[in-house]
Amino acid sequence: MRSIQRRLSLGLISVLLIVGLVLAQISLWLFEIGLQRYLESGLRNESESLLVALVRGPDGLQLDEHRLSPGYQRPYSGHYFRIDFDGGHWRSRSLWDLELPQPEHPGLHANLELQKSHQSLLLLHTEYRKFGQKIAITVAQDYTPVQASFALVKQIGLGLGLAALVLILILQRVTVRRALKPLDTAREQLFQLQQGQRSQLDESVPLELAPLVAQINHLLAHTEDSLKRSRNALGNLGHALKTPLAVLMSLAEGQALEQQPHVRATLRDQLQQIQQRLERELNRARLSGDALPGARFDCGAELPGLFSTLRMIHGEHLDLSAQVAQGLILPWDREDILELLGNLMDNACKWADSQVRLTITLDAQGYSLMIDDDGPGIPESRRDEVLGRGNRLDEQVNGHGLGLGIVKDIVQAWDGVIQLSDSSLGGLLIRIDLPERHALQSSRSEPSESL
Repeated sequence: MRSIQRRLSLGLISVLLIVGLVLAQISLWLFEIGLQRYLESGLRNESESLLVALVRGPDGLQLDEHRLSPGYQRPYSGHYFRIDFDGGHWRSRSLWDLELPQPEHPGLHANLELQKSHQSLLLLHTEYRKFGQKIAITVAQDYTPVQASFALVKQIGLGLGLAALVLILILQRVTVRRALKPLDTAREQLFQLQQGQRSQLDESVPLELAPLVAQINHLLAHTEDSLKRSRNALGNLGHALKTPLAVLMSLAEGQALEQQPHVRATLRDQLQQIQQRLERELNRARLSGDALPGARFDCGAELPGLFSTLRMIHGEHLDLSAQVAQGLILPWDREDILELLGNLMDNACKWADSQVRLTITLDAQGYSLMIDDDGPGIPESRRDEVLGRGNRLDEQVNGHGLGLGIVKDIVQAWDGVIQLSDSSLGGLLIRIDLPERHALQSSRSEPSESL
């Protein structure tokens, strides 16, 4: 959401700057043109007043100085004129020893500099005919104060424009944040859905998001229903096949095949393989994996019940202990974790003499699940065979029957690694390393003794 807000802000800033600069330049240009046109009317009145001040005298044209503005008498006053005719010219005393610029064409001219005075002139050059003579009158006004005031107006306008831009950006950010708030809520609910904290999304969303939320909820409900029906069907299939397999196994062990030991051994072996394969495939099919976000495995809440069940099955003489960080939640489906730990702990309890220990840790690489027992273990020379390609963990290895093919399937589905080594308790250590996932982690504290 932050990237969307950033892109919208940058886009709005770019558009406002471009449009603002264009409008500001056009507005300032139009304002300056209008101001010059306004000052031109005053200069034209001055030019006509000078024309009226020209009178006929004994020696020809004369300039009646009594009709001149006092500003033309003070040196460098900012008001200047020059009158050119066939017999000579007159110039205002305000020019003193300077010459007024003479444009080539009649009309208004701006930004002409008066020599040595550093005054920027706004000049009007006009031509008339009076008393049968051609008369050119040039009047000028100091434009520097107007330009200074105009620059101040530009600065004030720039400051107001920047303040308006900041205000617009603040309002835009607030508006965008409010508009995108439903998306933030939906994203948070999707995260909760991934962690198994909810099974559906809230449908109280804006009209634009309602179809998407409805489709997601429909898909979740359909997936959950399909998974339930699949598990029920597989359970029914397993129960339906157990009885015929049991009957065939009893026949294989019966007296009818005592005279044919090779047939009996072959039949028994094939039936055992069918039974093992059937159980493994049924267990694999019951795994939810990532198909449906379900409840996560809360170690503090689930392990006591698992240990209690194992003590009931294998006896109270076993010392079952766990070293797990308090409040740790494994980010995988609860049923799958129970299947994984149940098989591993059950196998360890079968072969342990008196002690089984479960350790679950979390570090930067991910999660580590370690099951130690003080049983006979597995010879190092046979461990690669147990975990090698094409072999199953549910095969008999030197009398150490693991029966845990589902464990290998679960670990492979989660991109994990299984390792077998010697336990510090004297038996076998089964270590499973699983990569970390985005999950709810209540604590990353050091392991503490529990259970």
